[in-house]
Amino acid sequence: MAIPNILIGLICILLSITQANAAPDEELRLLLINAINDSDSFSDRFDAEVWLVDMSARLAPRVSDAEKRIPMLKQIHYEATRAGLFPELVLAVIDVESNFNRYAISRAGAMGLMQIMPFWLDEIGKPGDNLFDLKTNLRLGCTILRYYLDREKGDLTRALARYNGSLGSYRYSKKVYRVLDTHWRRR
Repeated sequence: MAIPNILIGLICILLSITQANAAPDEELRLLLINAINDSDSFSDRFDAEVWLVDMSARLAPRVSDAEKRIPMLKQIHYEATRAGLFPELVLAVIDVESNFNRYAISRAGAMGLMQIMPFWLDEIGKPGDNLFDLKTNLRLGCTILRYYLDREKGDLTRALARYNGSLGSYRYSKKVYRVLDTHWRRR
């Protein structure tokens, strides 16, 4: 029997409330606090610029304004590299999560490009921060994904499922892989 969309939406909202009230992982909370306060810069600017030209052409159909696209890509590259992630992987996650809409809000209440749950701002002592802010959203999203990748001992499929809150189901992970392979992987 099919579950009506309204019921699915209510279940998502209840799950987000439950997650918000559950005690978050202390190690992840500390990593997010450190990440939000980190301000290192790119180590290899040339590679970043080569990457930027390539990815900018790929992103142009979705973000046509270069004055928005270029800073977004620079920040994605920076935050992914800072967290030890491949920037193309982060692009694929963003593609699946928000379709590059930095003002996206999910039915569960997750916000921004990487769909971060708002309770994290309270947990890290930054309740006034804005999850629609590019830097904040990317910093938290990349830190969370890195944490799950480490927790899963490098198993990206499980880390992606954890990121999406769907551990045990690999539909989300497969979606990210498909987008990565068809659109973001450098050839």
